[in-house]
Amino acid sequence: MSKVCQITGKKVMVGNNVSHSKRRVKRTFLPNLFKKKFYLVEEDRWVVLKVSASGMRTINKKGLNVALKDAKAKGYINNY
Repeated sequence: MSKVCQITGKKVMVGNNVSHSKRRVKRTFLPNLFKKKFYLVEEDRWVVLKVSASGMRTINKKGLNVALKDAKAKGYINNY
């Protein structure tokens, strides 16, 4: 599995490590991902998602069903 949030679409970013002498070396910034189980009440089943911390806040704010529909519409998740 790739390092992409299935709710927000956050993924690995590339940047520079900058030393004291201002030398630049490429590095990656990884998203804060968790593998988490959520309960879908409408379908009476558990769903395992790879979500970021902000993705969990989005699910708490909107609700799981709405967040999954938005993610599917944006193409972050195929099926759940």
